[in-house]
Amino acid sequence: MSTTVAREGVAVRAAGVGKVFDVGGGRRVDALVGVDLVIDKGEFVSLIGPSGCGKSTLLRLIADLLQPTSGELVVNGKTAQQARLDQDYGMAFQQSGLFEWRSVERNIELPLELKGWDKARRRARSREMLELVKLHDFAGQMPWQLSGGMQQRVAIARALAAHPELLLMDEPFGALDEMTREHMQAELLRICGEMGTTVVFVTHSIPEAVYLADRVVVMSPRPGRITDVVHVKLGRDRSELTREAGEFFEKVTEVREALRRPDGSGDEVDSAQEALNLRGLGVDDR
Repeated sequence: MSTTVAREGVAVRAAGVGKVFDVGGGRRVDALVGVDLVIDKGEFVSLIGPSGCGKSTLLRLIADLLQPTSGELVVNGKTAQQARLDQDYGMAFQQSGLFEWRSVERNIELPLELKGWDKARRRARSREMLELVKLHDFAGQMPWQLSGGMQQRVAIARALAAHPELLLMDEPFGALDEMTREHMQAELLRICGEMGTTVVFVTHSIPEAVYLADRVVVMSPRPGRITDVVHVKLGRDRSELTREAGEFFEKVTEVREALRRPDGSGDEVDSAQEALNLRGLGVDDR
């Protein structure tokens, strides 16, 4: 992960952030409680925890897709709402979310259209991003003509097209096969390293969290809170050799043990019925 762009300052600051769904109703869910977290600009932070711990909820609070019930959340020195209105971040999800009727190039141009860029400038930036994700030969192809891994690269290119300082990612590689997943992890580190992008990355995979991150933030069962932060000092230039290094396995073990430590904060969602109830309230049970 070779960084060529250095940024100083704080990208995300959460202080005492909590989220309750169905407040005052008969199906109240305390999703998050007392979350304190500071993410520096240019940092890669992985969020990991058991199902139902609120990882995705925290990501959506940062994105202002949900609003916190308590606490304060600052993104790029602004309220989360203002950061969203200013389009300070890009987002990528498990599904690429590409528009099937738009070419690869025009999918990447979409956020630039929304920002009012003229056609020539949109086209130039789209081609720049296609070079970055190594898909310059596929500009005119339609999404359905690409593999899953290629579609995810297009989604990342679209998320980064406006050169946001912050990228929010919710299990973007979860649906990919292992070899494609590892390739995409390496590509993500390369791209974000070249652009100096801050990344907040939700995952269920301990090896993925460790391989990608500068820090792995470990969350408890619901109600979600931060129980540990593992600092990953594997250097900036990570490769296949990194996955075979003793230091890598030590950090994987450290995260696994942090996840196993009881903290008395509640029971993990383990019943199909409760998971359905959570989704009925609009809670992401991942």
